[in-house]
Amino acid sequence: MIAPSILSANFLHLNEAVDMVEKSEADWYHIDVMDGHFVPNISFGFPIIKALGNVVKKPMDIHLMISNPDQYVERFAAFHPKVISVHFEACMHLHRTLQSIKSFGIMGGLAVNPHTSISSISEILERVDLVCLMGVNPGFGGQKFILETLRKIKHLTAIREERNLNFLIEIDGGVDENNSASLFKAGADVLVAGSAVFKSPNPLKTIEKLKNNKSTS
Repeated sequence: MIAPSILSANFLHLNEAVDMVEKSEADWYHIDVMDGHFVPNISFGFPIIKALGNVVKKPMDIHLMISNPDQYVERFAAFHPKVISVHFEACMHLHRTLQSIKSFGIMGGLAVNPHTSISSISEILERVDLVCLMGVNPGFGGQKFILETLRKIKHLTAIREERNLNFLIEIDGGVDENNSASLFKAGADVLVAGSAVFKSPNPLKTIEKLKNNKSTS
């Protein structure tokens, strides 16, 4: 699956970005929420997501790059996203947070920063629906992909197969046409693409190429 990141869209023409994604082969909208505390940047909040939720037809994948996400789960759940992901590094009581998300009938996602090892999240994997591996340090779009992420994908894929688990593996950050095939081959199910899509001269074609790389991986 391909999930274009709205963070990289032109906010003066957000309606055009939505129209493009709806016409494309993309599967989800990836929505990065940043608080300026957990990550050194601030993005959009409730008004923008509410506006998107009123018009989009494809599912929303909300990624909370924020401290104390438990305080806001219910408010984000009100927008009826497909997924809400919280960061391993931001949650003091992760089981409780994931349980709260899933109580609304929403997939509970776990995001993991580049420095966090797969072994650190091993004990929670039975309780997650999606693991979002950061391919860059979170906070800004357009960064270069961290190659060690490929090893982490393979490690996570091996655990999933060994334990017969069903969580999805999502990669967020640094995804483009040059590495998407290798990411799919390593075991990724969902690729988040921001700059690669919205900075492209032909976003529809870029999404198509990213998607088709699954079949060639």
